[in-house]
Amino acid sequence: MARVWIEDRSTQKDYVAAMEKWRVAKKAGSKRAEPGRWRVRWYGPDGKPKALTCAKLPQAEKEQQALIQRLDKGTYRDPKQGKTLFSEVAEQWFAALRRPGERTKADYRELLDLYVLPKWGSWAVSSIRWEDVSAWLTVLCETPGKRGRVLSPARIGKTHLVLSMVMKYAVKTGKVSTSPAADHELPQDEDDDDHVYLTHDQVAGLVDAAGEHGTLLLVLAYCGIRWGEVSALKVGRVQLAGRRLRIVQAYTRKRGGGLLLKDVKNHEKRSVPLMSSLAPDLGALVAGRGTEELVFPGADGEPMTYWEFRAGIFDPAVKAAGLNGLGLTPHKLRHTAASLAIAAGADPKVVQQMLGHKSAAMTLDVYGHLFPERLDEVADALDIGRASALAARTALAA
Repeated sequence: MARVWIEDRSTQKDYVAAMEKWRVAKKAGSKRAEPGRWRVRWYGPDGKPKALTCAKLPQAEKEQQALIQRLDKGTYRDPKQGKTLFSEVAEQWFAALRRPGERTKADYRELLDLYVLPKWGSWAVSSIRWEDVSAWLTVLCETPGKRGRVLSPARIGKTHLVLSMVMKYAVKTGKVSTSPAADHELPQDEDDDDHVYLTHDQVAGLVDAAGEHGTLLLVLAYCGIRWGEVSALKVGRVQLAGRRLRIVQAYTRKRGGGLLLKDVKNHEKRSVPLMSSLAPDLGALVAGRGTEELVFPGADGEPMTYWEFRAGIFDPAVKAAGLNGLGLTPHKLRHTAASLAIAAGADPKVVQQMLGHKSAAMTLDVYGHLFPERLDEVADALDIGRASALAARTALAA
């Protein structure tokens, strides 16, 4: 058990002198609090002596028990560390970011400067309470943002994420024991879950309507890769013999304009299966071209931008195919790829790898409702196994 003790200062010279000054000041009208008689003392995990002064013995005993529990459980935090300003912790966190790409870091910086630091920058990290964060989220939901429009649920969620990551950094660096940003109910955009699942026939109609760009639509609808990934796909990464597309990079739009080539999302490089029926179309498209050339370049030979694809190819094809009432977007073709793969019997791990999800759990969270219920198959397989075991047992007994 951690050693934490209480010291009575009543006979100590510094306390006696402090009390004398306090009495004189009180007679003169001062409302300053009486000097603390009881001092809680302990040694922190760093081996350095610590102390906390309390006016009343019950208060000192309460602090003593709390410190013993924190020290024994390993949840102790130096109270002085908790006085660090949020703004200081936020800058330390941002400077320590290593994995996010340039675009993501720019988004974090913007949200930090626009919404997080103006609210929390001058607060000591230990003074931020769960209810304070909850009230702040309500304000974000109800008040127009810096651009004069009500913030979208996605924007609010990302703003909360930035706060959460700063407070998680504060926990890990020993400034606070728990994060007040955890376990909050966030607004949900109903459209985020509005999946569109095309049938094979609908995909065929969309491909036909896209004309010379039909192969691009086929890749999006059957391989499930993201727009940034397909726009960065190079000829040398189309493995026709092995029927694979090697996905290692993606283009993303830079803030202020232009495109940035970066690693794929979650840094999960992967190989995506290619249907035999799609291989000839891709083969004709890449034949005789250099390995570093883009498979689907824009009109000027440079990487095709999302809006060039959307306005010039995708939206007209959707309209011509009679699918414009479905709310279809290029990204939602990933849902089609997932649903068709699941209907064909693909298991969650295969769908996860194809889509580039971080885990199979994430795939099941998004598409779990599409997987067929296989309880009867399990029961039938158990029946077969049991019957086989009983038959062998009977044969041995005979």
